[in-house]
Parts: sequence; C-alpha cells; structure tokens
Amino acid sequence: MNGDFLSLLPRSPFSALGTTDTDLIPLEATTVFAFHWGDGVLIAGDHRATAGNVIFSDRTEKIVDLDHRSLIAIAGSPAVAFEMARTLQTTFEFYRRSQLQPMSLPAKIRSLSRLLHENLPATLQGIGMVAPIFAGIEEEAKRPMIFFYDPLGAQFEAASFAGSGSGSGSIKSILHYLEEWGNPKPNDLDLAGAVVLASRLLMTAAEFDTATGGVNPENGLFATIKVLTADGVRSIGADEQKSFWESGTP
Repeated sequence: MNGDFLSLLPRSPFSALGTTDTDLIPLEATTVFAFHWGDGVLIAGDHRATAGNVIFSDRTEKIVDLDHRSLIAIAGSPAVAFEMARTLQTTFEFYRRSQLQPMSLPAKIRSLSRLLHENLPATLQGIGMVAPIFAGIEEEAKRPMIFFYDPLGAQFEAASFAGSGSGSGSIKSILHYLEEWGNPKPNDLDLAGAVVLASRLLMTAAEFDTATGGVNPENGLFATIKVLTADGVRSIGADEQKSFWESGTP
C-alpha cells in the first residue's frame, strides 16, 4: 500500500463488465470553444466524436441550448454530458414555472458545478469525464458571460475566451494572439467576422489534432455555431455560415 487512492481503482474501467480496454473504449467529443465578439458571446464546436483512435462520428452536435439565455458546450463523454444538459434544461424550466421568474445566472452556474461534482466516480474511473463551457447572461447588466469548468466542478469566468477538448490548445493560442495583437481583435468583430473566425479556428485545430474534424466550409461542412446576446440564444445555421464564408470577410 502506497497511500495513493487512485492506485486502488480498477486497472480497467470496464473490468466490472467483464471486458477489456480493447473491447470497449469510451466515446469522447471534442473540440469546443467560446469567445466574446462585438455584440456578445460566440460558442462553437466541431462535429467529430472519437473512440480511441477511431472516428466514431463526424455529425456530433456539441452545443446545447439550456434555455433562451444560457447554453452549454460539451467536451468529454457525450452520454454523460447530454444527460447533464437535459437535467439542467428541466431544472431551469421547472424553476421558471414554479417561481414565475428565470433562475439567476449564479444559480445556473452552481447547478452545473453540482452535476459535475456528483459525476466524480465516473470521472475517476475514466469513463465519464466532462469538461464543459457554459455561457449565460448576467441579468442586471444584460451582459453575456463565459465560464469554464474542470471535471470536478470548479468554475472559472473567462474574461475573453475559453476552450475545452483536445483541439482547444491551438484555438486558445490563436485567440490569445488575436486578443493581444490582432487588428481587429475578436471583441471588435461583427457577426460575419466572428463566424468566419470560428470556422478558421476549427480548421486550424484539425490540422494538428486528429480528434477535431467535420468542419470544412470549402467542402460544405460547417461547424455548430451559436451566439448569445442580450436578446438571447441564436443559432447560426449552415446557410448563414456559407454566406459569411463566401463573402470573403477577413
């Protein structure tokens, strides 16, 4: 005994199922990110889900509306993340109907933290880790805000941008560069510029991360992109993304 709690966990997370690591590999979804643009927050994700080194799907939707004023981007186990999203949708709607007012942003943030903390056993077993990004509106100032979480439930506000998933390192590096030396900076972009930037970020990440993919506007493959403004959540569909891309917006 060496006093290491993690060493007591099963060598294979699937040993209780009578399988080995090579028989069943957890499904994972990457890559998602969010950044502030001129009128609010843009949150985007690619479409790829992987199981080890196998591409499981290139049609995975990773951005989920929780209500009209908040949304979540998932990275990690899709099964666990989507269940968390459904739980939050139900919780927010029940509160709105029972209290005749929407849940406050701090309460929404803590609701997701609690779900992540309750998921600790699956996280430690390596079969259900989720590291989401949350975007919501601060009601008094009508200001969209970005929060990111670690898999244990700690939340942090992102001043300018956040990313999660295996391809997020490249994306965050580029966004940092643009925030410091870009002209224009992401926060100064209009909607067209912000959407084109999001597509280019995902295409760049895919060049260096095999788990990021399913986005190539030149071939008619577009990202999942949503924006959050003072008016609420809005989806940017493939037709609108195509229009922005073809417009040649820098």
